Amino acid sequence: MKRSGAMVAGLALLFGLGMTPAAAADPEPESPQAQILATNFQLPFPCGQSWTGNSSASSAHQSWEIDFNRGSTADADLGDPVVAAASGTVAISAHQGSVNGYGNLVKIDHGGGWTTYYAHLNTRSVSAGQSVSQGQQIGTVGKTSKPGNNISPHLHYEVRLGTSYPSNVQKAVFNGVTFGYPEQTLTSRNCGGSTNPYTPQEVCGSGYSVIDSAALGSEGTVYLLFNSANGNNCVTTLKSKSLGTATATSAYLEVQGTARKTDSGNFGYYAGPVVAQASGTCVKWGGKAGAAVYDSPLEHCG
Repeated sequence: MKRSGAMVAGLALLFGLGMTPAAAADPEPESPQAQILATNFQLPFPCGQSWTGNSSASSAHQSWEIDFNRGSTADADLGDPVVAAASGTVAISAHQGSVNGYGNLVKIDHGGGWTTYYAHLNTRSVSAGQSVSQGQQIGTVGKTSKPGNNISPHLHYEVRLGTSYPSNVQKAVFNGVTFGYPEQTLTSRNCGGSTNPYTPQEVCGSGYSVIDSAALGSEGTVYLLFNSANGNNCVTTLKSKSLGTATATSAYLEVQGTARKTDSGNFGYYAGPVVAQASGTCVKWGGKAGAAVYDSPLEHCG
């Protein structure tokens, strides 16, 4: 998920933000925006794969639910791996039988009321109560449903907040950007591993260039960027460890003579972006990842 500050994962509303991570600066702590950024949902398929999602092709859809497919034939996706969109705890791993049309269902609890649903699976590879990491395989694409409901293979995916269906189904956010409803083809950034899939420029947005950085031991790096077109500085802290897992991370920017702005929380990939107008003004900047901290002097006064 940031962003697991996430998965940024987007929002100026409630998960419905169509903003990029750069536009989602400095969310209020515990706000829906901060929560989704902290979760940093990624596409529920292995890194590098391209899938097409559609929210309007099924009469069974009640809200922002998405059906995913790839390939040129109806059965091309059958048996393809499905992975966790974010880390969490498996709340359900069961065939729903005649209860509903979900068939083989995995539901993952991500904390804070956020859950994801993965339905119609051919196989399930996790059990209820099991902890899963982002990108971990949880099953395979299938066409299971209730008796008599014949469907073609696809992954039915939902993100929910709370318990009142269907109003609790939220717009899906992948890699910090709201899904392009009703249909969009996306490439998975659910890459896991030891390399952070983000760059400072991706976090801060178009027009920003890195002008300084400081290593946070082996935990990560904090970056200071500048946009010459608008005179804004931007600070982000990118993690190097525990990628995809929400851990304490922060970034701050203090323009001389003004209050410090901070983005701090448990994030999966990065903290920030923290943006402020600083043309011709000195700044202090820094951040934290794990136990490592960097605090700059008052500098970059040009």
